[in-house]
Amino acid sequence: MSSNSPDIQSVPTNIITGFLGVGKTSAILHLLKSKPDNERWAVLVNEFGEIGIDGALVQGQRTEEQGVFIREVPGGCMCCAAGLPMQIALNQLLAKAKPDRVLIEPTGLGHPKEVLQVLSAEYYQDALSIHKTLTLVDARKLTDPRYTEHETFNQQIAIGDLIIGNKQDLYNDEDKVRLADYVEKIGQAHADVLYTQQGEIDFSLLGGLTKGFSPASKSHHHHHDDAKPLASDLPIPEQGFLFAQNEGEGFQSAGWRFSPDRVFNYQKLFALLTGLCAERMKAVFITDEGVVGYNLTSDALTEIQLDDCLESRIEVISDEIDVSLEAQLLVCLSD
Repeated sequence: MSSNSPDIQSVPTNIITGFLGVGKTSAILHLLKSKPDNERWAVLVNEFGEIGIDGALVQGQRTEEQGVFIREVPGGCMCCAAGLPMQIALNQLLAKAKPDRVLIEPTGLGHPKEVLQVLSAEYYQDALSIHKTLTLVDARKLTDPRYTEHETFNQQIAIGDLIIGNKQDLYNDEDKVRLADYVEKIGQAHADVLYTQQGEIDFSLLGGLTKGFSPASKSHHHHHDDAKPLASDLPIPEQGFLFAQNEGEGFQSAGWRFSPDRVFNYQKLFALLTGLCAERMKAVFITDEGVVGYNLTSDALTEIQLDDCLESRIEVISDEIDVSLEAQLLVCLSD
């Protein structure tokens, strides 16, 4: 079934974008709580690393039986290769879900302009209705030149119809003013600025068509070998785990997949992840105390109990990866 099937017409489609660790997945999980029971929602998730974690985190809390369908595009920016990885994943998702709404989460290092270009192509003209782009921003980062001088960070703000200052409970008095001034400087003239915490976004904010699309877009580059199969698709070797890495946009990623029969010691694992130093970490682990999801940002490590997962996975993003991390993870396996 193709995306322009008569069964799929003008599906409201939102991009939820923002830099690493800003709370995009938390925002999507919150929005999914507002999904009407009689609707089917499709979520397309792009990850910088090649392992793929977000799909497992979402599926561990929302299932297809509940009308939520997830598809991942790991391994970098999904709009690369003329949008082909994204188109394939989106077409498969539309055909399976026949959704009432589509939510798209580009990687925190992704380029929302190129994603909008793919969605606005003639191929999807009848199938999708491109609604507002929501850009999540941690206003505290506006004092850090690693963010304000990063092209992707600025593009995410420039393309947003709605700029959402997330984690407002951690702001000081100047942070909100600083974000409003920054959006006025580089954002769309029509862009509104709102504030929230824990990714709590009201469902009503998704409504309305985007005004932020511009056909002209600068090209970008990161290391990504299209001929190489993604680690998320490879069989796990006999040693019981698989390692993959990626780099680009000034960051590196390292990820591991473990065979389902590899069970981790919860206490050892928690101690390791609590002390982990990284820009970003997401993981799902099968432990001796159940299936657990982890989410590490610069603020804190959060933990959530999941119903199930196929295998243990972890992805770390940083400007430099600790080479001893693999050995530390293996020590956490139960005897």
